[in-house]
Amino acid sequence: MNKIDELVSGMVLELRRGTIVLSVLCQLKEPKYGYSLVQSLEEKEISIDAGTLYPLLRRLEKQELLKSEWETTGSKPRKYYIMSDLGREVYKRLCDEWEKMCSAMNKLIDSAGGKD
Repeated sequence: MNKIDELVSGMVLELRRGTIVLSVLCQLKEPKYGYSLVQSLEEKEISIDAGTLYPLLRRLEKQELLKSEWETTGSKPRKYYIMSDLGREVYKRLCDEWEKMCSAMNKLIDSAGGKD
């Protein structure tokens, strides 16, 4: 990997870290357990490691943005997560902020003459 690739890779990782909460919340309008959430995100080209996801889910639950419930009737117990009412409000506000940031960044990029 050359220097440019290394720099871009590190910066993309920083961008992804900044968007992971929004990515997770948008997938939890309906109940999902951890592995199904990983699959759902990967289908949308957002990769997340289980070692990142599970601590994040616990943190969001502690912040009362998510609710969880154990499902024990299947072959193995699974903990399902869904956005709480507070989580839905935070999600809406994050979406508004995301749209403002994208608009501002697009204006900056365009005013600088694009990507060239």
